Amino acid sequence: MTGSGTGSQTLARGLTALQLVAASPRGLTMQEVADQVGVHRTIAYRLLATLTQFRLVSKGEDGRYRPAAALAVLGASFDHNVRQLSLPTLRTLADTLGTTVSLLVAEGDEQVAVAVIVPTQVAYQLAFHEGSRYPLDRGAAGIALLASMPPRPGERDLVAVARERGWVTTHGEIEPNTYGLAVPVPRPAPSPPTCINLISHREDVVLRGRDAVVTAAKQLSAVLS
Repeated sequence: MTGSGTGSQTLARGLTALQLVAASPRGLTMQEVADQVGVHRTIAYRLLATLTQFRLVSKGEDGRYRPAAALAVLGASFDHNVRQLSLPTLRTLADTLGTTVSLLVAEGDEQVAVAVIVPTQVAYQLAFHEGSRYPLDRGAAGIALLASMPPRPGERDLVAVARERGWVTTHGEIEPNTYGLAVPVPRPAPSPPTCINLISHREDVVLRGRDAVVTAAKQLSAVLS
Protein backbone atom coordinates (compact mmCIF):
# COMPACT_ATOMS: atom_id res chain seq x y z
CA MET A 1 0.00 0.00 0.00
CA THR A 2 2.85 2.39 0.76
CA GLY A 3 4.98 1.57 -2.29
CA SER A 4 8.62 2.43 -2.76
CA GLY A 5 8.63 5.91 -4.28
CA THR A 6 11.10 8.69 -3.65
CA GLY A 7 9.41 9.92 -0.46
CA SER A 8 9.71 8.69 3.10
CA GLN A 9 8.40 5.16 3.59
CA THR A 10 7.76 5.80 7.29
CA LEU A 11 5.78 8.93 6.56
CA ALA A 12 3.82 7.14 3.87
CA ARG A 13 2.97 4.33 6.27
CA GLY A 14 1.94 6.78 8.97
CA LEU A 15 -0.31 8.71 6.63
CA THR A 16 -1.81 5.46 5.35
CA ALA A 17 -2.56 4.39 8.92
CA LEU A 18 -4.16 7.76 9.60
CA GLN A 19 -6.34 7.50 6.50
CA LEU A 20 -7.44 3.99 7.45
CA VAL A 21 -8.39 5.00 10.99
CA ALA A 22 -10.20 8.11 9.77
CA ALA A 23 -12.21 6.08 7.24
CA SER A 24 -13.28 3.36 9.68
CA PRO A 25 -16.71 3.93 11.31
CA ARG A 26 -15.89 1.56 14.21
CA GLY A 27 -12.22 2.35 14.59
CA LEU A 28 -9.37 -0.10 14.06
CA THR A 29 -7.30 -2.31 16.33
CA MET A 30 -3.52 -2.26 16.09
CA GLN A 31 -3.57 -5.64 14.36
CA GLU A 32 -6.09 -4.40 11.79
CA VAL A 33 -3.89 -1.40 11.06
CA ALA A 34 -0.85 -3.66 10.73
CA ASP A 35 -2.69 -5.99 8.36
CA GLN A 36 -4.09 -3.20 6.18
CA VAL A 37 -0.86 -1.20 6.00
CA GLY A 38 1.11 -4.42 5.44
CA VAL A 39 3.57 -4.10 8.33
CA HIS A 40 4.49 -5.98 11.51
CA ARG A 41 2.62 -5.21 14.73
CA THR A 42 5.65 -3.45 16.23
CA ILE A 43 5.75 -1.02 13.31
CA ALA A 44 2.01 -0.44 13.53
CA TYR A 45 2.44 0.26 17.25
CA ARG A 46 5.07 2.93 16.56
CA LEU A 47 2.96 4.55 13.85
CA LEU A 48 -0.12 4.67 16.06
CA ALA A 49 1.88 5.87 19.07
CA THR A 50 3.20 8.80 17.03
CA LEU A 51 -0.25 9.65 15.69
CA THR A 52 -1.60 9.49 19.24
CA GLN A 53 1.19 11.75 20.48
CA PHE A 54 0.12 14.38 17.96
CA ARG A 55 -3.55 13.82 18.94
CA LEU A 56 -4.52 12.80 15.43
CA VAL A 57 -5.87 9.48 16.70
CA SER A 58 -6.86 8.21 20.13
CA LYS A 59 -7.13 4.74 21.64
CA GLY A 60 -10.47 3.83 23.17
CA GLU A 61 -11.11 1.55 26.12
CA ASP A 62 -12.02 -1.17 23.62
CA GLY A 63 -8.50 -1.01 22.19
CA ARG A 64 -9.62 0.54 18.92
CA TYR A 65 -8.03 3.63 17.43
CA ARG A 66 -10.31 6.43 16.22
CA PRO A 67 -9.83 9.96 14.85
CA ALA A 68 -8.94 12.53 17.53
CA ALA A 69 -9.61 16.25 17.84
CA ALA A 70 -6.40 17.48 16.21
CA LEU A 71 -7.51 15.84 12.98
CA ALA A 72 -10.54 18.15 12.89
CA VAL A 73 -8.28 21.16 13.36
CA LEU A 74 -5.99 19.92 10.62
CA GLY A 75 -8.92 19.36 8.27
CA ALA A 76 -10.34 22.80 8.98
CA SER A 77 -7.12 24.37 7.73
CA PHE A 78 -7.79 23.13 4.19
CA ASP A 79 -8.62 26.08 1.94
CA HIS A 80 -9.52 28.32 4.88
CA ASN A 81 -12.18 25.92 6.21
CA VAL A 82 -14.10 25.94 2.92
CA ARG A 83 -16.03 22.79 3.82
CA GLN A 84 -17.54 24.13 7.04
CA LEU A 85 -18.31 27.50 5.49
CA SER A 86 -20.18 25.85 2.62
CA LEU A 87 -22.27 23.39 4.66
CA PRO A 88 -25.26 25.67 5.47
CA THR A 89 -25.71 26.60 1.80
CA LEU A 90 -25.32 23.01 0.62
CA ARG A 91 -27.65 21.62 3.28
CA THR A 92 -30.41 24.08 2.39
CA LEU A 93 -29.99 23.29 -1.28
CA ALA A 94 -30.05 19.50 -0.80
CA ASP A 95 -33.16 19.57 1.40
CA THR A 96 -34.98 22.04 -0.84
CA LEU A 97 -34.35 20.08 -4.03
CA GLY A 98 -34.47 16.62 -2.45
CA THR A 99 -31.27 15.40 -4.07
CA THR A 100 -27.56 15.06 -3.31
CA VAL A 101 -25.46 18.22 -3.52
CA SER A 102 -21.68 18.43 -3.30
CA LEU A 103 -18.82 20.91 -3.36
CA LEU A 104 -15.78 20.03 -5.46
CA VAL A 105 -12.44 21.68 -6.12
CA ALA A 106 -9.82 21.16 -8.81
CA GLU A 107 -6.53 19.64 -7.72
CA GLY A 108 -4.08 19.02 -10.53
CA ASP A 109 -5.88 17.01 -13.21
CA GLU A 110 -8.50 15.74 -10.78
CA GLN A 111 -11.72 16.94 -9.21
CA VAL A 112 -12.02 16.29 -5.47
CA ALA A 113 -15.22 16.20 -3.42
CA VAL A 114 -14.68 18.23 -0.24
CA ALA A 115 -18.33 18.13 0.92
CA VAL A 116 -21.19 15.76 0.03
CA ILE A 117 -24.66 16.46 1.42
CA VAL A 118 -27.63 14.12 1.04
CA PRO A 119 -31.22 15.30 1.66
CA THR A 120 -32.68 14.40 5.04
CA GLN A 121 -36.29 13.68 4.04
CA VAL A 122 -35.77 11.39 1.04
CA ALA A 123 -35.92 7.61 1.38
CA TYR A 124 -33.60 6.84 -1.56
CA GLN A 125 -30.43 8.85 -1.97
CA LEU A 126 -27.50 8.94 -4.36
CA ALA A 127 -24.23 9.56 -2.55
CA PHE A 128 -20.47 9.25 -2.83
CA HIS A 129 -17.62 9.68 -0.38
CA GLU A 130 -16.05 12.97 0.55
CA GLY A 131 -12.48 12.86 -0.71
CA SER A 132 -13.53 10.99 -3.86
CA ARG A 133 -11.43 11.88 -6.89
CA TYR A 134 -12.33 11.76 -10.57
CA PRO A 135 -10.65 12.96 -13.79
CA LEU A 136 -11.07 16.67 -14.29
CA ASP A 137 -12.39 16.30 -17.83
CA ARG A 138 -15.39 14.11 -16.96
CA GLY A 139 -18.80 14.85 -15.48
CA ALA A 140 -20.61 18.11 -14.84
CA ALA A 141 -18.38 19.09 -11.92
CA GLY A 142 -15.17 18.57 -13.86
CA ILE A 143 -16.49 20.59 -16.79
CA ALA A 144 -17.59 23.41 -14.46
CA LEU A 145 -14.17 23.46 -12.80
CA LEU A 146 -12.41 23.64 -16.15
CA ALA A 147 -14.78 26.45 -17.14
CA SER A 148 -13.44 28.40 -14.15
CA MET A 149 -9.95 28.26 -15.66
CA PRO A 150 -8.45 29.91 -18.75
CA PRO A 151 -9.08 27.97 -21.98
CA ARG A 152 -6.81 24.97 -22.54
CA PRO A 153 -5.66 23.56 -25.88
CA GLY A 154 -7.89 20.67 -26.91
CA GLU A 155 -10.53 21.19 -24.22
CA ARG A 156 -14.02 19.83 -24.84
CA ASP A 157 -16.54 22.10 -26.54
CA LEU A 158 -18.75 21.66 -23.50
CA VAL A 159 -16.22 23.55 -21.38
CA ALA A 160 -16.55 26.63 -23.56
CA VAL A 161 -20.33 26.35 -23.40
CA ALA A 162 -20.21 26.12 -19.61
CA ARG A 163 -17.84 29.08 -19.47
CA GLU A 164 -20.32 31.16 -21.48
CA ARG A 165 -23.59 30.27 -19.75
CA GLY A 166 -22.32 29.63 -16.21
CA TRP A 167 -23.65 26.10 -15.73
CA VAL A 168 -23.41 22.66 -17.32
CA THR A 169 -25.30 19.36 -17.33
CA THR A 170 -24.04 15.89 -18.23
CA HIS A 171 -25.43 12.36 -18.26
CA GLY A 172 -23.68 9.12 -17.37
CA GLU A 173 -20.11 10.45 -17.43
CA ILE A 174 -19.20 9.48 -13.86
CA GLU A 175 -21.95 6.98 -12.94
CA PRO A 176 -24.24 5.25 -15.46
CA ASN A 177 -27.76 6.68 -15.76
CA THR A 178 -26.93 9.61 -13.49
CA TYR A 179 -27.57 13.22 -14.40
CA GLY A 180 -25.32 15.97 -13.13
CA LEU A 181 -25.62 19.73 -12.96
CA ALA A 182 -22.69 21.89 -11.89
CA VAL A 183 -22.21 25.62 -11.42
CA PRO A 184 -18.82 27.27 -10.86
CA VAL A 185 -18.38 29.21 -7.62
CA PRO A 186 -16.32 32.33 -8.44
CA ARG A 187 -13.49 32.81 -5.95
CA PRO A 188 -10.49 35.14 -5.79
CA ALA A 189 -7.01 33.78 -6.53
CA PRO A 190 -5.20 31.78 -5.29
CA SER A 191 -8.25 29.74 -4.22
CA PRO A 192 -8.68 26.58 -6.30
CA PRO A 193 -11.47 26.38 -8.90
CA THR A 194 -14.63 25.41 -7.03
CA CYS A 195 -18.13 24.31 -8.03
CA ILE A 196 -21.45 23.12 -6.65
CA ASN A 197 -22.64 19.83 -8.15
CA LEU A 198 -26.11 18.27 -8.09
CA ILE A 199 -26.73 14.63 -9.04
CA SER A 200 -29.88 12.59 -9.60
CA HIS A 201 -31.19 9.64 -11.57
CA ARG A 202 -33.98 11.96 -12.76
CA GLU A 203 -33.34 14.55 -15.43
CA ASP A 204 -36.36 16.63 -14.40
CA VAL A 205 -34.96 17.01 -10.86
CA VAL A 206 -31.65 18.26 -12.21
CA LEU A 207 -33.21 20.71 -14.65
CA ARG A 208 -35.70 21.98 -12.09
CA GLY A 209 -32.88 22.67 -9.66
CA ARG A 210 -30.74 24.73 -12.04
CA ASP A 211 -31.82 28.20 -10.91
CA ALA A 212 -31.51 27.25 -7.24
CA VAL A 213 -27.96 25.95 -7.77
CA VAL A 214 -26.99 29.11 -9.68
CA THR A 215 -28.32 31.22 -6.82
CA ALA A 216 -26.55 29.07 -4.22
CA ALA A 217 -23.26 29.41 -6.11
CA LYS A 218 -23.57 33.19 -5.98
CA GLN A 219 -24.33 33.09 -2.27
CA LEU A 220 -21.42 30.77 -1.57
CA SER A 221 -19.10 32.95 -3.65
CA ALA A 222 -19.90 35.86 -1.35
CA VAL A 223 -19.31 33.72 1.74
CA LEU A 224 -15.95 32.45 0.51
CA SER A 225 -14.65 35.76 -0.85
